Amino acid sequence: MFRYVHYEVICALLAVCATVVSAGVVFGVEGAPETPGGVGRAIVLGLIHLVLVAGFGVLTVSRVKWFGEGRDFDKAAPLRDPASVLPTRGEGYRNCVNALLFVSLAACAVGAGLLWERDLALFPLVFAPVWLARGWWVARWERRHGLLLWTGRVRTQPLQDDQRLYSSVRQSAGSARDV
Repeated sequence: MFRYVHYEVICALLAVCATVVSAGVVFGVEGAPETPGGVGRAIVLGLIHLVLVAGFGVLTVSRVKWFGEGRDFDKAAPLRDPASVLPTRGEGYRNCVNALLFVSLAACAVGAGLLWERDLALFPLVFAPVWLARGWWVARWERRHGLLLWTGRVRTQPLQDDQRLYSSVRQSAGSARDV
């Protein structure tokens, strides 16, 4: 079991790490790519890309019919016994690290960067804003509804056909004023 938000954020971090690895390998072998329009133009295009792709990420977790996953959040099955099923804090983070995703992103980017075009070494970076925007939107949903969304399997509590997630009540952390 792992939190839905944690998985999205970890995937974004894996995409950034895969970009660092692939860019280091490709640019070390082939040299850094030139920007004919200047660095300023590349930065502006990168920011425009960031906004567009993050908007797409938010759409994928919205309530838009046939496109967004937002309806799945409302249908999340409440956990009957959260204490016996949910992972500890460190274990939850380890469970959501997708090593296969990292290896796939890095290998594809290195291969494409070496075989076709150096700029393709930066390709995994395309996915990071999508996953970060999804994580932000789901965290926002969790705060509004007072629930935490979980992904995984609970043998004692199988999901129904139209359910993909579990939920548990969000415990308030308290503040410094409560002391």
